[in-house]
Amino acid sequence: MNKFEQLGLSESLQRAIIDLGFENPTEVQEKAIPMLLEQDTDLVALAQTGTGKTAAFGFPLIQKIDADNRNTQALILSPTRELCLQITNEIKNYSKYEKGINVVAVYGGASITDQARDIKRGAQIIVATPGRMQDMINRGLVNITQINYCVLDEADEMLNMGFYEDIVNILSTTPDEKSTWLFSATMPQEVSRIAKQFMHDPIEITVGTKNSGSATVSHEFYLVNARDRYEALKRLADANPDIFSVVFCRTKRDTQQVAEKLIEDGYNAAALHGDLSQAQRDSVMKSFRGRQIQMLVATDVAARGIDVDNITHVVNYQLPDEIETYNHRSGRTGRAGKLGTSIVIVTKSEIRKISSIERIIKQKFEEKTIPSGIEICEIQLLHLANKIKDTDVDHEIDNYLPAINNVLEGLSKEELIKKMVSVEFNRFINYYKKTRDLSSQSSGNDRRERDDREPRENNNGGAVRYFVNIGSRDNFDWMTLKDYLKETLDLGRDDVYKVDVKEGFSFFNTDPEFTDKVMDTLNNVTLEGRRINVEISKNDGGGRRDHNGRSSGGGRSFGGDRNSGGGRSFGGDRNSGGGFRSDRSSAPRSGGFGPRKEGGSSDRASREGGFGGRSESRGSSAPRREGGFSSDRAPRRSDAPRPEGFSERAPRRSEGSSDTPRERRPRKS
Repeated sequence: MNKFEQLGLSESLQRAIIDLGFENPTEVQEKAIPMLLEQDTDLVALAQTGTGKTAAFGFPLIQKIDADNRNTQALILSPTRELCLQITNEIKNYSKYEKGINVVAVYGGASITDQARDIKRGAQIIVATPGRMQDMINRGLVNITQINYCVLDEADEMLNMGFYEDIVNILSTTPDEKSTWLFSATMPQEVSRIAKQFMHDPIEITVGTKNSGSATVSHEFYLVNARDRYEALKRLADANPDIFSVVFCRTKRDTQQVAEKLIEDGYNAAALHGDLSQAQRDSVMKSFRGRQIQMLVATDVAARGIDVDNITHVVNYQLPDEIETYNHRSGRTGRAGKLGTSIVIVTKSEIRKISSIERIIKQKFEEKTIPSGIEICEIQLLHLANKIKDTDVDHEIDNYLPAINNVLEGLSKEELIKKMVSVEFNRFINYYKKTRDLSSQSSGNDRRERDDREPRENNNGGAVRYFVNIGSRDNFDWMTLKDYLKETLDLGRDDVYKVDVKEGFSFFNTDPEFTDKVMDTLNNVTLEGRRINVEISKNDGGGRRDHNGRSSGGGRSFGGDRNSGGGRSFGGDRNSGGGFRSDRSSAPRSGGFGPRKEGGSSDRASREGGFGGRSESRGSSAPRREGGFSSDRAPRRSDAPRPEGFSERAPRRSEGSSDTPRERRPRKS
């Protein structure tokens, strides 16, 4: 007996449930559906992503709608267009046997005129993003003053995305006597404020512990040096040959860069972020759902609404700025009762965040080490053997067996197995036997090593000040540059200070003990294809600053910051002609994959959003050889040496740069 029959749903809805293959209701469905069917009430439901919340409000909403009334009776608000479309499709599937019920999706990126026309024809249920709904209200294209039901889905995420004012304005347009159903994974203050302002004595149901993580998701973290973050990601992918994952980055820029690196290194990957057009996003998601893409690199905002079955791993390439967002990320896997794994790649300076997340999700992380090259080779070898064993034989090959037997004549069974496996496996063993261990020297016992340390008092006499050729033109301010330097150099939160960001370059301080590390590490790093150049400055940087690098007044400003306040400005502003300028291309290249071209040059602009081939000729990169990869990517160096006693002033132009050598993975055949 289908347990949905016990919830009080109509016969037509039960037929749709059978067609959809639902057998047993989830906990949130079991609690919410009978309650919403029996009474008109306000409801706050706290449940993790992937627990079936859409059906929990969708089934009772459909049953309560008057199909003979063509006016709008229900509004469902969701944070993103992907989730908006997903909810719309699910509501349509649920109501397939309900005659006369129309559902319209309202979201940005599509014709507002077409959406208004669809509503005017008669739409009892509107599913909308807050921004587009507010726009339609302002234009008088929709009437929600008489609705009976309002659903806020993923309420915490809508508020995290800055939709608070839109939601307040929209709810203020609706009647007071309606029923409001609020579904959320967490209950931050803004969600509580919405509930108090627009809901009347709401019933609250909680699935699991409030704000806790899903019991079907295990949590792991890997401690690495900041410069090894990308190499760690590749090894984790290689150690899980059947990985089907979402990789989360904090920014659109990082998302695009990581996806491009993965594609270049032979992985089936793609980027998903806000700079892609709707057609590009649809193309990427179609390929991901079809498993043509194994690693989808995404921002938090773009990933909202991803409802793809059997995602095996969520990889936190970078932890989110808001710790609560981790819950939404990990909810992409372990859905519908299946097991999943959430992985965090973390540096020493970030390790304290693991404890904070543990407190929120009320689950413990397991600390693991990045697999060594030998371990990965063993995993890949056994995976290949099992793949061969499980392969279904196509008997079309029988016609070619006599010729094949002639070629392989004289080989023993053992020799044949070795040769067959070596065709694929040699590339892995040749690649990994030269690689180093990526595990950080610090252990989990150091997790709070720096948390309780008081900020050190640094004076200019005991500090080293550096010039670096990146600045606000590279989208840095003092805070983001400080974070970038801490992460790249694997330093503590107080080890980088007096950060002063100019347009084309910046200055910062460390203690003398870190000088060799700063010079050796940063001078071997590239940022968006441009070599970072760092040098020791002879000037202490002027006025006093606090440990976070903020100015406390006084002093002179070097490097052309016209708005630095209180001091004279020397050279290097945008009108002085002395600033560093990058010549890198601004044309974006969207993540994708496809067959490699055998010749020609790489046209980044033409690959935007597509799955075009990769060129064998990539600027300064040596072409990839059969059976392996070339990493002979010798960087070009500036021919112009710095004068002795260099002080803080506008840098000379670089004569050129290219990618630094990077650990490369053999492409799968």
